[in-house]
Amino acid sequence: MGDALRAIRFAEVAVLVIDAERPFEKQDLTIGDLIVREGRGIVIALNKWDLVKDKQERLAELREMCERMLPQVKGVPLVPVSGLKGNGLEKLMAGVFEMARLWNKRLPTAKLNDWLAEMVEAHPPPHVGGRRLKLRYMTQANARPPTFVAFCSKPKELPESYLRYLVNGLREDFKMPGVPIRFNLRKGENPYAGKARRR
Repeated sequence: MGDALRAIRFAEVAVLVIDAERPFEKQDLTIGDLIVREGRGIVIALNKWDLVKDKQERLAELREMCERMLPQVKGVPLVPVSGLKGNGLEKLMAGVFEMARLWNKRLPTAKLNDWLAEMVEAHPPPHVGGRRLKLRYMTQANARPPTFVAFCSKPKELPESYLRYLVNGLREDFKMPGVPIRFNLRKGENPYAGKARRR
């Protein structure tokens, strides 16, 4: 496991190779979780695909299992391969390059704030102590992985379920399937409010 961790820390995108006939065993999930915690892009290679009988049905089953067992990278690419026969390696490399592109993705602040306003309007944050929590402004602080910061009236009070709602929305609306997304909250209002007026 130490070698795997060192390799993950030096990687930009990690390929998690799992056995298509015995998928998502404990070690697979442990390594998958490490990749996500280190903020690396991830592509899952479904090895021994040449042994799978009903390929379409099996792929659908594996997608469902993956969504359930690795929900923190919803939509992660699953690429059938055969190490023995060398099948699927071109598709695997294409998946790696696409994940690297998404991992480096940057989103304009204006688009993010329009999106945030729509998300808050569709599903407002809860009330705490009789007052609704406010999310007023967000920006992308970094890429590699995409890291976002939102300013909130009481960041410690915002439920984990609401953060998941925002992260899943970002992933879906900005087409970032399978990318680990970091979402941080800071206390305060829009730090740039009023700057344009003072010029």
